[in-house]
Amino acid sequence: MRISIKFLCTVALSLFAFTVLAQQKVTMVILFRHAEKVMDGSSDPDLTDAGRNRAILLADLLSKAKIDAIYSTHFKRTENTVAPLAQRQGLIVQNYDGGKMAEVDAMVAKHQGGTIVICGHSNTTPAIVNYLAGHKDEFKTFDDTDYGNLVIVSRFDGEGKVTWLRYGN
Repeated sequence: MRISIKFLCTVALSLFAFTVLAQQKVTMVILFRHAEKVMDGSSDPDLTDAGRNRAILLADLLSKAKIDAIYSTHFKRTENTVAPLAQRQGLIVQNYDGGKMAEVDAMVAKHQGGTIVICGHSNTTPAIVNYLAGHKDEFKTFDDTDYGNLVIVSRFDGEGKVTWLRYGN
C-alpha cells in the first residue's frame, strides 16, 4: 500500500489543527431572566411563590454543572433567582451592571475556559446574548410575562454560538 506525501501532509496538518483547537478554551455563559416577580409597582420587587419555585427548579436544572461564577444585577428579583443555585454551588453572587458590556467582557476574561451564570432582565439578557454572540439585535427583548428562557453562549476564540432552551412551565 502506497501512502502519498499529500495524504501525510493532510494528516499532519489535521493533527496540528486539532491540537491547537484542543488547547483553546471554550467559555460557557449561561444567561436567563429573573424569575416571576411581584407586581407591586415598586422598582425592586421580590419574587412571587411561582418565582421562588422557578429559582429552585433552575438550581435543580444546573445542579450538576461546574459553575465558576454567578452574576446578578443588584435587584432582589435577580439575586433571589440565583440564590438557590449559588447556595448549592457554594458560590457568592456577584453584582454587575446589566447595561455595561465592558463588565461582561471582564466576566468572560476573568473566567476564560470556565462556566459563568448571568441573571438579568427582559431587556438586558437578550442584549448580552447579542453582544456575546456578535449579533446585532437578533434576539429581542423578552415579553414581560416570559420567564422560561435559558440561553447558553459558547465563547471560543472571540466568537459565540448560541443554544436557546426553555425551562419550567
